[in-house]
Amino acid sequence: MNSPARALRARNLRTLAGLAALFLLPLVVAFFTYYGSPWRPARRVNHGVLITPARPLPPVRLPERRGAAAAHGTPLRGTWSLVYVGNGACDGACRQALWVMRQTRLALNNDMTRVQRVFLVSAECCAGELLGREQAGLEILDAAGPAGAALLREFPSPGRAHSLFVVDPLGNLMMSYDARRDPHGLLEDLK
Repeated sequence: MNSPARALRARNLRTLAGLAALFLLPLVVAFFTYYGSPWRPARRVNHGVLITPARPLPPVRLPERRGAAAAHGTPLRGTWSLVYVGNGACDGACRQALWVMRQTRLALNNDMTRVQRVFLVSAECCAGELLGREQAGLEILDAAGPAGAALLREFPSPGRAHSLFVVDPLGNLMMSYDARRDPHGLLEDLK
């Protein structure tokens, strides 16, 4: 081979090596940064239990417990909902869960109008006047009928007694939280 052909070939090899390095070097650096060092990218941690896949709730009409005779049209649609399912006897655990829902919603500050609080009652409810004073703005819906039973079937039964559920604006059951734990996790996930 003569000298100009050898120089051209060397230049072409350098160009090829430069292009290969341009594309492969970032991959090699990323691989060693991720697997070869103790540093890890920050992860997003949900504090509640993610319900996968999200369960679409049936669009049912439920009567309110506060004496309203008219059925409530699609109560879990159009806004984020914090839902507590109870059997009607609102004992200390129930009141604690309702208090956590109220305080979490209030802590959202300017975004609190985007979240509604719903108490689904599957039996004869507790003193409505007491809840009306303690829990202003709480929707108490009667889920004792057949439409309510269809809705309650979608909520997971194990641990339902102490759980708060998050329903998205499309009516999908997404997450559950233990109402006995620190409510800051629920607040962080809602933000």
